[in-house]
Amino acid sequence: MEQTTSIASAKDGCQLAYRVYANLGKPRLALIHSLALSSAMWGEVIAQLSGVGGILVYDCRGHGQSERRPGPYSVELFADDLAALLDACGWSSAIVAGCSMGGCVAQAFAAAYPERVRGLALIDTTAWYGPTAPQDWKARGARPAKEGLPSMVEFQLSRWFSDDFRHSHPEVADQITHIFLGNDADCYQAACEMLGNADLRAALPSFRMPVSVIVGEEDYATPVAMAEYLHENIADSILAVIPGARHTTPVECPREIAGFLGDLAGKSAAASR
Repeated sequence: MEQTTSIASAKDGCQLAYRVYANLGKPRLALIHSLALSSAMWGEVIAQLSGVGGILVYDCRGHGQSERRPGPYSVELFADDLAALLDACGWSSAIVAGCSMGGCVAQAFAAAYPERVRGLALIDTTAWYGPTAPQDWKARGARPAKEGLPSMVEFQLSRWFSDDFRHSHPEVADQITHIFLGNDADCYQAACEMLGNADLRAALPSFRMPVSVIVGEEDYATPVAMAEYLHENIADSILAVIPGARHTTPVECPREIAGFLGDLAGKSAAASR
């Protein structure tokens, strides 16, 4: 049963919008969305999930219905935000799943709060965008202020979804576009610069929880090679490549993502026995 949107305060007072689904039993899942989207991207995954307890979804600061507080941002700051939300829910721990930007935040959370992570799903994401990332992401973040968000829609859609999906699900593409166009240019730039500065590589060998690394076969935003790096540097992780999918698999392939999350929940339960 879905609850209405609630508000929690981060450590610095930033107001974060969140919802909890079916808050009964365990395991519990916390889902972190992609850059410039919102918790709405998880809707179909949640509809497909079964056999799990509570599901927490929320809008990261600067996104969706959360406070559009200006930057600078860091993945560590966003990780602290998730800790505050878990506290607001009364959850000591959860399985944490993040897509793209959310995957970077999930890694930062697992590094800072390992005792609160029962399992980790890193979806269409990376630990590091490479040596030119700070400049590349700064330039990308400046585009909305210079050219407007509508100028980026075609670029974004081609990265997020395969051509077949866009043609067969135009209503989904329209919904995601609407979320994207609702962004604040300054917050978008702060989030882009956060990703350009993020480097989680050193944390990966410390992860001891069950970890699933999932990526779309045609993802050219965080290519399969980046997922392979995560898999190779996280002991006992599993790697899954979804055929024909691009960068936003929770929207394009919700049934598959729900299946992977269900499997991870089973591994987490077994590991805790």
